[in-house]
Amino acid sequence: FGDPECQVLMKGLKGDIVPALLAAATGGLKGNEAAFEALLELDGFAPTTTVVMAAAGYPGKVEKGSVIKHVGKANELPGVTVFHAGTDKNEIGLLTASGGRVLNVTASGKTLREAVDRAYAGVDAIDWPEGFCRRDIGWRALARG
Repeated sequence: FGDPECQVLMKGLKGDIVPALLAAATGGLKGNEAAFEALLELDGFAPTTTVVMAAAGYPGKVEKGSVIKHVGKANELPGVTVFHAGTDKNEIGLLTASGGRVLNVTASGKTLREAVDRAYAGVDAIDWPEGFCRRDIGWRALARG
């Protein structure tokens, strides 16, 4: 899995994933079923989607250092979690872009339509003129109904 695919799953986890990751990293998977419980206990797993916000120029040479504002506002929206992928803080403590794929706005809802709408509401709450995202996430599944 890549980051966006994993973050859709991470949002639905009910338990603590750290024991499972530690067991995997230290060769302790065999006979350690408890480590997998966090992975298996998805909390009803509501429809969830992720919209990647990328820096200008992505996937080529990206513009780094642009200031990103209002990520906290996006995180306050119902069902929305913003994951940082390529961010840093500048010398005065402002959040900036430091890579190509910069923010992953993940949202859950009662329906896929609600999850997609919430994710884009999260994107729209973020003030980052130099960033962009695709606006067609989920369209195939939504078209199927």
